[in-house]
Amino acid sequence: MTTTSIHGIIGYTVTPFDAQGAPDLETLGLSIERMLDGGVHAIAPLGSAGEGPYLDEREWAQVAEHTLRTVAGRVPTVVSVSDLTTAGTVQRAQRAEALGADAVMVLPVAYWKLSADEIRRHFRAVADAIGIPIMLYNNPGTSGIDMPVDLILRIVDENERVTMVKESTGDIQRMHQLYLRAEGRVPFYNGCNPMALEAFVAGATGWCTAAPNLIPTLNRQLYDAVCQQDLARAKAVFYRQLPVLDFILRGGLPTTVKAGLSLLGLEAGAPRAPLTGLDETGRRELGALLADLQ
Repeated sequence: MTTTSIHGIIGYTVTPFDAQGAPDLETLGLSIERMLDGGVHAIAPLGSAGEGPYLDEREWAQVAEHTLRTVAGRVPTVVSVSDLTTAGTVQRAQRAEALGADAVMVLPVAYWKLSADEIRRHFRAVADAIGIPIMLYNNPGTSGIDMPVDLILRIVDENERVTMVKESTGDIQRMHQLYLRAEGRVPFYNGCNPMALEAFVAGATGWCTAAPNLIPTLNRQLYDAVCQQDLARAKAVFYRQLPVLDFILRGGLPTTVKAGLSLLGLEAGAPRAPLTGLDETGRRELGALLADLQ
């Protein structure tokens, strides 16, 4: 697999839980099949939508293994391996590679604010420990760490395995700078749902999103319209789905996506505490938004 194989709509899975609070692997498989049927180009488990930080190591391994078994090579897989420590991240990255992941995604997470040198050492340790590509993930909203473009490109230059960048700050200028300064040699991916159209126009190789759990066909239609350079069609498809994209972002991915799956007939359980499920007012609002897209 080459880095360019990972493109288009990259569907981020949720981690369904059963009535006892354990990962519901059967429902996970059904949700993955739903996204594949909707035309996603890649599957990405165990990110923030998948509540990866809230799983213990046994649960994390179960979800990773079942995801890869379900996908079975039909599309590339990008497994989120982030952990509070470098050692934990390395362990998860090695496990993901052993299970057959095509790439891993690394978001530096720490209780203490990390310096640029500490972030560089973190990525170097992971890159030295595995033989598959790494997607560097910049999302200060969940990690508390905002990596400027200078630091991102330095990490890319220092580590052969770091070949992709996911940018989730919602700052379109970051994407412009990544595209211009990397001269197209480093694919970047949008991680901010309401910026999907702008990001593709700015040169994003893909859109990493949990939205395909609910509206995979519309997500794919946007990408296809962009590829066909049909801006009018791209705008129409994007603005049609924007209310749902905004709702997902505002309400938090595990909470809103799991509620949406329930409304669509697939029970994925409640998010794991301290997260809570969507209240009835929110469910009614989301249900109306989804009904408008039918």
